[in-house]
Amino acid sequence: MHVHNHSHSHAHDHHGHHHSHHDHAREGNKKGLLIALIITSSIMLLEFFGGLITNSLALLSDSGHMLSDASSLLLSLIAFWFAARPASPNKTYGFYRFEILAALFNGVTLFIIAGFITWEAIQRFSEPPAVASGSMMLIASVGLLANLVSAWALMRKGDVKNNVNLRSAYLHVIGDALGSVGAIAAGLIMMLFGWYVADPIISVLVALLILRGAWGVIKHSVHILMEGTPVTVDQQEVKKALMAIQGVTDVHDLHIWTITSNLDSLTGHIVIDEQTDSQAVLQAAIHIIEGQFKIRHTTLQIESARIHHETLKV
Repeated sequence: MHVHNHSHSHAHDHHGHHHSHHDHAREGNKKGLLIALIITSSIMLLEFFGGLITNSLALLSDSGHMLSDASSLLLSLIAFWFAARPASPNKTYGFYRFEILAALFNGVTLFIIAGFITWEAIQRFSEPPAVASGSMMLIASVGLLANLVSAWALMRKGDVKNNVNLRSAYLHVIGDALGSVGAIAAGLIMMLFGWYVADPIISVLVALLILRGAWGVIKHSVHILMEGTPVTVDQQEVKKALMAIQGVTDVHDLHIWTITSNLDSLTGHIVIDEQTDSQAVLQAAIHIIEGQFKIRHTTLQIESARIHHETLKV
């Protein structure tokens, strides 16, 4: 009995450790977002008042872009704060999914922004307005610097690669940085060659780059909301690994889904033959799923061949 107890407490410790790692990543994500939000908001105000004083439309429109950026960063931050709330009997998985909704919303707004940029550029193609290239380049450089610092804060503190919510915020910042780079390049071309059509051409290129990132985020968040299998896991592989356990005759109703980035769940039914010890099979299965596939939220139903249930729809 004592041995059983020991292994149980060990498993429990392990779980606790996992949570602290998960929360640690979250803290970093929040810190990075907060830094980026403060920088973006300051630059937004600077550009807004700068635009009013220098009477420059380019600056005002860029401050509008910064506003959409700041609000997307704020939304991502709120999502992390929401996700940190404890689970309740009403929401047993807690509020983790809110991050995915925030990411989806951010992805959609990126699409809309790119659309606006393209639309505005098409208007300007016919008669490109003269642009005060000098001051435009100066302010764009300040904006670029700010965006790079924000992007660096997100990269350094947070998990941009795996967390779809953070990635959507990061893409807004990068889109902004690209916009600033574009503005500087356009300013240079206009200053040197007086070729004002450079402004709309570069805007469209930036818009296309923003679209590419947005599409990735939208696809990923919709996949999660549709209870898709996590990208890191192959359901057939999991099935094969479970079938390989001694005494297992069938695996069915196997579902794997993502609650939020880096938090996956699995349920399934395992059929065993009469002589096999069900608890031993269960322990082996849990070890395989955690060790090989890194999934810790596992619920498995062990059945003997005598159990019959209706054929399930999914």
